[in-house]
Formats: sequence, C-alpha cells, structure tokens
Amino acid sequence: MADKPSIVLVHGFRGGAAHWGGVITELHRRGYGSLHAVEMPLTSLADDAERTAKMVRQVQGPVLLVGHSYGGAVVTEAGDLPNVTGLVYVAAFAPDAGESPGRITEEMPPAAADDLAPDSDGYLWIPQDKYHESFCRDVPADQALIMAVTQRAPLASTFGDAVTAPAWRSKPCWYQVSTEDRMIHPDNERRMAQRMNPRKTVELPASHASLASRPGDIADLIDVAVAG
Repeated sequence: MADKPSIVLVHGFRGGAAHWGGVITELHRRGYGSLHAVEMPLTSLADDAERTAKMVRQVQGPVLLVGHSYGGAVVTEAGDLPNVTGLVYVAAFAPDAGESPGRITEEMPPAAADDLAPDSDGYLWIPQDKYHESFCRDVPADQALIMAVTQRAPLASTFGDAVTAPAWRSKPCWYQVSTEDRMIHPDNERRMAQRMNPRKTVELPASHASLASRPGDIADLIDVAVAG
C-alpha cells in the first residue's frame, strides 16, 4: 500500500484517540501501513487544530484527514495544509466560516442535548449513567461503560469556537451520516453534508459512535476516499 496516503484520525469530544481502535485494526487488516491518531487537548479549536496540523506536518507524503464529531470541525480548520488530499467526516461537524459546533447544535438540537452537564471547572461531560443511551447505544454495555468512565470532557467554551476558513471548500470530501445519532441531529449531518457537496455520502443506522459500532463501514468509506 506504499502508493496510498497516510491516514490521520481525529477524535471528537467524549473520548480520545482510542475511540478509533476498531477502525485502526480494520485499516491495518486491509494493508494500510501509515496510520496516525491525534490526541487533542480539547481546550480550544485553535489548540486542537494546531495539534492536528503538527502531526500532519510530521507525515511524509499525502494525508487523508478523518474526523469524528467535533473532530470534523478540527479537520475543517486544519485541513488546508498542502499535503492533505481529502477530508472524511464521520458523524461530524463541518462548520462553514464563522460557524461553531455550538451554533450548529442550537439550530437543530439533538435528542440528547439535555444530557450534557458542565462541572465547576468549565468542562462539559455526559453523566456516566446517560452515556450509553446518549453517545453509543449500539455498542455492548461493557464497552459503553469503559467509554463512559474514560471519557474526555472538553472545555465548554470550545463548543463555541468558530471555524475561520473551511477546508472542505477546497478539498475533496466524504461524509457518513448516523441516522440514530443523539449527539448531532441526523438532519443537521445531512444539511452539512449536502452543502459541502461531498464525493460520496453514506447513511448508517448507527449511533453517534459509528466509529466504534461500525468500524468496517467507516473503513469502507475511507477506502472509497483513498480510491477517489
């Protein structure tokens, strides 16, 4: 697979790079030799985009950026680097210039919007007893428990950080919609996908955590993006 781009995976809120575990093993099984997963601080869009850009700059040759959830906003902000050949969005935010994930959410609130709880230090959590039904209702209970206990909460202010120059306006894009998503309204995902005019849109009967529950399907979309 030496002729294939490197894959850089960008996680969202509620978890770190390990949320990509199933996709990583599936891509490795398919022969992808250059796989990277960013671990972001989740302190601001600028910080997270810069951390992602630093990893992309360390990679030799072309890069396909893949973002889940808030990670879609990050790849939108960081994806204009010259070696980025395309963007894959996995149940993800794809803001336009001046838009933030928070603003997009307010326009069309998802089913689990009320399950987000800020703490006294300004971090935004999903209560552990709400995590399975809100974030990943299509994964086994034991896996959901681990994800709930190990979740990484962002600073709530990050949700309001706006994109400056959206890379999807100049880079080829692919989008996966989760039709059972309770964290981003599925119609919001469809709206964001439609306006970016992606090369391909795939709808899966999946929760927000489609990267965990449907890793083979996500790898299939990455294959399509690589071939495209």
